[in-house]
Amino acid sequence: MKAIALHRLGGPEVLEPVELPAPRPGSGEVRVRVRAAAVNAADTGVRIGMFLAPGEEPEFPLVPGMEAAGVIDEVGQGVTGLRVGDAVMAFVMPKGAHGAYAEQVVLSEDAVAAVPKGTDFPAAATLPMNGLTALMALDQLALTPGQTLGVTGAAGAVGGYLVQLAVAAGLRVVADASAADTALVRELGAHDVVPRGAGVAEAMRRATGGEGVDGLADCAAQNEQVVPAVRDGGAMATLRYWDGQPGRGIALHTVMVSAYGAVPAGLEALRTYTERGVLTPRVARTLAPEDAAFAHRRLEAGGVRGRMVLVFED
Repeated sequence: MKAIALHRLGGPEVLEPVELPAPRPGSGEVRVRVRAAAVNAADTGVRIGMFLAPGEEPEFPLVPGMEAAGVIDEVGQGVTGLRVGDAVMAFVMPKGAHGAYAEQVVLSEDAVAAVPKGTDFPAAATLPMNGLTALMALDQLALTPGQTLGVTGAAGAVGGYLVQLAVAAGLRVVADASAADTALVRELGAHDVVPRGAGVAEAMRRATGGEGVDGLADCAAQNEQVVPAVRDGGAMATLRYWDGQPGRGIALHTVMVSAYGAVPAGLEALRTYTERGVLTPRVARTLAPEDAAFAHRRLEAGGVRGRMVLVFED
């Protein structure tokens, strides 16, 4: 099979097309013929070894990619709810040659769900990892209808999904945006939009009458800069592994989607939300797999709205 892999850690230039043996599913597994794989910030972290434990050596060739959409082309023993030919979206934890930037990937049946009706493969590929991250943040913050959620990085893929899911859950959303993104974030459903940047915490406090938000999802990795936006005794979810001490009785939650215990239910929820129009997948552009290095450079440059998606030929 064709894949995009790296044989050494480094910049985008280490990504290259390779030929790898086609994987075969075992018991309880399915093989997905990948039609689309989203390019995420986590993929750039994999590329530079960000998630390796101290002293851990990467397994090469290393295929990045955490979310894909495609068609099941083989099922293993014991799989009953899925069939060859089913169109699915998939959450992938990359390790070695097991990643979404490949023509085929083998996964546990719990890591896939049906593509939402009316959604094409590139759009569906933006849902699993990004959507599960948003769901996990909301689960950990545990806010109730009527409470206020602050969202930084609201124009991004995860931030945008958070805004939409929070509004659907009955939360009041105060989100940040640049001038160019204000209309987009309002369209996503945010009740109040404040300017992004160094003054976002003060702006969120003003939007809540000085009280502060009940919970904050920090998708922009502003860390201690945005803690003042949260009321005493509130909660904060960090999506970029900040281990600071917010103080004032604020509970800090680290969102690590690899540890999310509700993946099967979460994927089904994402499918339902998308079919109901609660979630609107955003594809920034589609690219050939050979353009993965360009996609990484573009993502790291910032300003991408939605997700770039690598599309594999049928």
